Amino acid sequence: MFLRRTFLATSLLLLTSGAALADNFLIHIHTGPDNPTKAALGFLVALTAQNDGHHVDLFLAGDGAALITDEALSSVAGVGTGKLMDHFTALIAGDVRIYISGKSAEARNIAEQALVGKPAEFAMPAKLVQLAAAADVVLTY
Repeated sequence: MFLRRTFLATSLLLLTSGAALADNFLIHIHTGPDNPTKAALGFLVALTAQNDGHHVDLFLAGDGAALITDEALSSVAGVGTGKLMDHFTALIAGDVRIYISGKSAEARNIAEQALVGKPAEFAMPAKLVQLAAAADVVLTY
């Protein structure tokens, strides 16, 4: 009986402290500049995870691929979720890695030039799958 209670208590502890034990976060943002509050929220959550000491990978896909452009970075501001540029600047001061869906970028005429000077690279769906499999926590916006 004692072992059963110990096992149950340990299991409960692990289940309730999962986020505290998480080291790697993948934030997958597919929301674009047309929904600035949700787009900025994804960056804000990524920044919050990074500030809490977690490693963060950011994958921008679909309409979210446009968030890497200078136009979006300088103009997107969410209601209650802050300015995209502020979050981006703070994220890149840390060790965030940013991936942009190559297919989404191509469909939206986002060229390599949009990535110049940014810690970002184009990636294919296989990279998203790899990041998701390696992450302890995956959040989508």
